[in-house]
Amino acid sequence: MKFIYIPTIFISFLFFSCEDKLDIIPETEIGRDGFFQSASEIEQVVSGAYNGLQSDGLYGFNIPFLGELRSDNTYEEALSNNNGDYGQIDVFDLSSINPVLDQTWKDAYVCIQQCNIVLNRIEKIPNIKQEIKNSRTGEVLFIRALTYFNLVRLFGDIPLVTKETTDPNTFFGQGRTPVSEIYNQIISDLTEAISKLPATQSQAGRATNGAANALLGKVHLTLGNYAQAITNLNNVSGYSLLPDYADIFSIENENNAESIFEVQFKRGVNNAEEGSPYATIFRVSGTVAGARGNNHPTQDLYDAFETGDVRRDASIGQEKGVRYTLKYIDPGMTVAQDGENNVIVIRYADVLLMLAEALNEQGYQANGRAFDLLNQIRNRAGLTSLNATNLPDKESFRAHIANERRVELNLENHRWFDLVRTGKAVETMNAHNSESGDFTIDNNKLLYPIPQSQINTDNSITQNPGY
Repeated sequence: MKFIYIPTIFISFLFFSCEDKLDIIPETEIGRDGFFQSASEIEQVVSGAYNGLQSDGLYGFNIPFLGELRSDNTYEEALSNNNGDYGQIDVFDLSSINPVLDQTWKDAYVCIQQCNIVLNRIEKIPNIKQEIKNSRTGEVLFIRALTYFNLVRLFGDIPLVTKETTDPNTFFGQGRTPVSEIYNQIISDLTEAISKLPATQSQAGRATNGAANALLGKVHLTLGNYAQAITNLNNVSGYSLLPDYADIFSIENENNAESIFEVQFKRGVNNAEEGSPYATIFRVSGTVAGARGNNHPTQDLYDAFETGDVRRDASIGQEKGVRYTLKYIDPGMTVAQDGENNVIVIRYADVLLMLAEALNEQGYQANGRAFDLLNQIRNRAGLTSLNATNLPDKESFRAHIANERRVELNLENHRWFDLVRTGKAVETMNAHNSESGDFTIDNNKLLYPIPQSQINTDNSITQNPGY
């Protein structure tokens, strides 16, 4: 059974109220007096948190651009597409008034508010089985952690809100919370989520113990906490690599044995409000209804695949001489931007590669376990195993893991974040021969600008350097 997010009047209030505020929604606009008196009512808010991940500012639209278009993996077919908003991301010419960033910020904090509502109120709801209460608490802790993880990697210091905000005015003036504190909260949320979440869920799409361990492993890897990353990644169990790489992204095979957490989409529901736009936006402009020419794979990415790597032709196709991703194609789509395709946030191959990377960083071992993990990924791709003769030291293994992640996880919203966390973003992008033209970046471009609307609303929020 699919876990489908059905918006309610309650949810619509959350998404469309307080547009001129900091997008922290007041309690008085959430529902009538006496709301949240039953398990069914709290389920609506939990569904709203999942719905937040599906929003355009997050995995419904913007995360693929912010996580891939910034990198050497993709480019815009025409920099003027969509009034140039996405083209600015591509060529590092971003303005703080760019609506893409504004929408991402707002949708993220709406999603966080949903999580905070559940955490604030669920203990007071009568007649909920403890196992359900634990699971729902763990789920929204996971969603909040994931949302903050995306925000802190995009913007750096950001406001930290962990309580339900009933009056937006009480929030103003706190400014931006340091990155270290944001990460401490993310780690705290995921640690608690791990203690509460089950190994499996009755509905596909709900967060599990494995998802929380995998995300916490990624957080620790990002911070360079290799021992902790290894511990969490070793705790991810019950998943396996699919034999055929292409099957990972098949609509008929969503939420498969390799998938750890997916954002769910469903075509043909609520006047096409629950479908994914991915099946449309990556196609060449004019080839299908609503095609936009966004996020095309670069020649550089195409050339990064080794000869015989089955992942290349399973990932990249061509129309009118322009490359596009095959991972999000929905042949059954009849309404533009209403595809069936889920968005995979974490899958088992990512876990294996992160674990191999962390083991190598902790201490290179010739033909050790890190090689075994790497070779599982390579062998599935039709490539031969590597050993210490091919990769004789930590540095060569590190470089190979970076490329293996690039081709294995291409167009899955990891590349830019991988470049930043490994310290390779400036060097890589300045050397990149982009289809979008020449540019030069410095360390200021590792973060996106804070949306100007937020600074205008609350002058305690400052801008990132370089913008």
